[in-house]
Amino acid sequence: MSTESRPGDSIDQTETMTMREAIRAALREEMQDDENVFIMGEDVGEFGGVFSVTDGLVDEFGENRVRDTPISEAGFTGAGVGAAATGMRPVVEIMFSDFLGVASEQIINQMAKMRYMFGGKTEMPITVRTTEGGGMGAASQHSGTLHTWFAHFPGLLAVAPGTPRAAKGLLKSAVRSDDPVFFFENKMIYEQEGEVPTDPNYTVPLGQASVEREGEDVTVVATQRMVGESLDLAEEMAGQASIEVIDLQSLYPLDTDTLVESVEKTGRLVVADESPLSYGTHAEVMARVMEDGFYSLDAPPMRVGVADTHIPFSPTLEQEVIPSAEDVRSAVEKLV
Repeated sequence: MSTESRPGDSIDQTETMTMREAIRAALREEMQDDENVFIMGEDVGEFGGVFSVTDGLVDEFGENRVRDTPISEAGFTGAGVGAAATGMRPVVEIMFSDFLGVASEQIINQMAKMRYMFGGKTEMPITVRTTEGGGMGAASQHSGTLHTWFAHFPGLLAVAPGTPRAAKGLLKSAVRSDDPVFFFENKMIYEQEGEVPTDPNYTVPLGQASVEREGEDVTVVATQRMVGESLDLAEEMAGQASIEVIDLQSLYPLDTDTLVESVEKTGRLVVADESPLSYGTHAEVMARVMEDGFYSLDAPPMRVGVADTHIPFSPTLEQEVIPSAEDVRSAVEKLV
């Protein structure tokens, strides 16, 4: 199961939403539920966010709770850390994940370490939303996929949803968490639609993957845009191979049990993630499966991702670099 609800709640009622709408709904519900939740970032208020995710929220909640900031990622991320340390629940938006480096001191030495350095006596309930991924012709400084950096660092949690349902549920869990959570949104799937529970208490637990399609021959573990790509491919290849598709959802904590259970059934593994291939999500998933399920593997695992390079501006070269359904197809065909 990939959903969690409080006793007595129902998640049967759903509404078709885009990824953008699901994220906005999660923010709205959490702000309605808890007056300590507020949003801050560049252009999140009057402009509604560079991708219109926060559109209209300033009209509902006012400028004190939807705060436009100067172009100073270090400054407003640090302000968010301070607010979280003193009882607020900030949701900080970094316009593009490539800009997270500007705020690295506040993230690495303050946000991630504060709870540890105070012996667990303080909390750090901050959520950092950011966009990532190529495909828009935005060149190297606006197209990186950096989520593995933050999944790796102790003291931080990281999620990267692949469906509107997961996006809403994970973001609500992130805002309610007493630990810092990085919420990575692939900018190419904001218009992707799906059925989303409307229950305001619907959440997706941090650290839980979701089996989006069951299969028997090969497991494809995917994140973000690659979830939809893999589901489309599984449908196309249904006559050739039975493909199980898992939306990883949570990068850290990682749901090893769901991954191993799937590979015990299929015997084969492909990991599809739009980040550089070396030292990343792919490697961690493969390592966990081999540590806990090695003897279930009938073939070496394969990974699909970005070559160890930056994202080029040229549309032709960009499409050559970022992973696609055809790359997943090639990996699957080598295994079955």
